[in-house]
Amino acid sequence: MKVLERVDVSAPPEVIWNYVGDPASYLHFISGITRWEVQGDQQSGLGARYRMLMRVRSAEIGGLIEVVEYAELADLAWSSVTGLDQRGRWRLRERPDGLTRVELALAYGVAGSGLAGWLSERIAAPTIRGHLRRSLQQLKRLAEHDQLRDLAAQRRENRSPAT
Repeated sequence: MKVLERVDVSAPPEVIWNYVGDPASYLHFISGITRWEVQGDQQSGLGARYRMLMRVRSAEIGGLIEVVEYAELADLAWSSVTGLDQRGRWRLRERPDGLTRVELALAYGVAGSGLAGWLSERIAAPTIRGHLRRSLQQLKRLAEHDQLRDLAAQRRENRSPAT
């Protein structure tokens, strides 16, 4: 099952990447995440590993994931090592209208084939889609707030008389 959500943010990719590229901040804005821990010495970037759990209805699902693609200011993708079979991706694309399109995708498969696996994936999909949508909205609020704060600081700096 694949779930994809997107949002346009009134901030440049650099501001948004401060959150997306810093997995330590994920617990602060990703909806449904109950655990996000670094596994190993590498804190971020290509090859970094994390233990990640997400609440889906009454269960916590997830496992060990590894960052398999890391293009600063543009893409961050991961794949499962153990636990729930999953692949995820953040994608940031600057638009000509000054906005940045942010996409968050998650593809997952439930162990077991046949009707039970298919049904489990379908039952989980609305909850996961809601988590992705709320995560993007929270990211949008944080990044746009940071952008406004930075612009206000620049205006104050430009107004203050030279000393």
